[in-house]
Amino acid sequence: MAVRRELFAGEVLFRQGDPSDCAWLVESGQVELVSVQGRRTASHGVFGAGELIGELGLIDGTPRAATATARADAALLAIERDQFLERLQSGDPILRTLVDSLLQRIRALVASLPTDALLPAEDVACDDPIERAGIDKIRLEAQLREALDSGGLEVRYQPIYDIAAGRVAGYEALVRWELPGRGAVSPAEFITLAEETSLIVPVGEYVLDRVIGVLTELRGQGVDPLPSVAVNLSARQLVEPGMARQVVARAEAAQLPPGALKLEVTESRMLDYAPVAAVMTHCREHGVPFALDDFGTGYSNLTHLHALDFEYIKVDQAFARHMFDSSRAMRMVEAIVAMSHGLGAKVICEGVETREQLARLREIGVEYAQGYLIGKAAPTEAVLSGEAARRGEAGAREVVPA
Repeated sequence: MAVRRELFAGEVLFRQGDPSDCAWLVESGQVELVSVQGRRTASHGVFGAGELIGELGLIDGTPRAATATARADAALLAIERDQFLERLQSGDPILRTLVDSLLQRIRALVASLPTDALLPAEDVACDDPIERAGIDKIRLEAQLREALDSGGLEVRYQPIYDIAAGRVAGYEALVRWELPGRGAVSPAEFITLAEETSLIVPVGEYVLDRVIGVLTELRGQGVDPLPSVAVNLSARQLVEPGMARQVVARAEAAQLPPGALKLEVTESRMLDYAPVAAVMTHCREHGVPFALDDFGTGYSNLTHLHALDFEYIKVDQAFARHMFDSSRAMRMVEAIVAMSHGLGAKVICEGVETREQLARLREIGVEYAQGYLIGKAAPTEAVLSGEAARRGEAGAREVVPA
């Protein structure tokens, strides 16, 4: 099913009696709902931007109760039934029971009405701020699905600097989303939204495919050795059935050398250690190492380091930024570095913005640095052209004086 539909004035979106396979969010234009009941034709209203139509049938899949026709050129986003049911099934069981009970009563009431009685409007506009916020979230989720289908998400690459070698050794892949009419959508917002649904899996696959495409193109240009590129995955993505095999299969199909593709696991309040460890072992055996991302903030848990083996530990940017503002921050960085090295892991410090920070990190043995001093996240084209330009030039990848 298309995520977006565009209608011209007079075009029918769906007809009375059609299957209720989705609801529709009106993005622009106007759509009228009309039902035929016996000898009567009843209009249930004209709906405009920001309003939902067809949501009642979304719950139980009953046929459409009315025909939807565009009264002006209109654009609509599909809200698929599986998308709604996934949220409902993952919600509070009391809420699910109440929704089911309310739906049965509404259907029973409609069934008891005379055949020539006017049915109540299935869809009504609402100005309640809470409900409007919910509709805005529905819209954003539908737009994210559309962006995945149309390639509307952009993957950018922030360089990671090998401090001892004095050169860029790799990149972290960062997904960005520019939404027409709104501008940049915060990664925290749309990644959180994706994690609430099964969208987090296709988002991860989307980024993974583009990263492997970049590495493949660099190899085709003769870049040797290939830079490593790290892809962020949540714990949920890692343990998704078949995900580990997909990662390995994609890397092997592209014939990537060991270490060219890396996976970064975002810290989570709860990690199911046994399956995560199994996934990590499988990927590691096929040349895909792991980093623990943003260590030191959020849901930092030393059990992660006790139960799981990471080749890299990324120190959250908050520590580097305050290294010279607070002796406590400096001591914490030193302690994290010492602990990481004791566990056999290399350290990547994020948020490096000054040469003084970089020099201090070199002194305490940090292997890699990432931050605005090294470089901001760049588009794919910049990475391809930059790496190609450095091909065969000894030491040309240096971006920060030693």
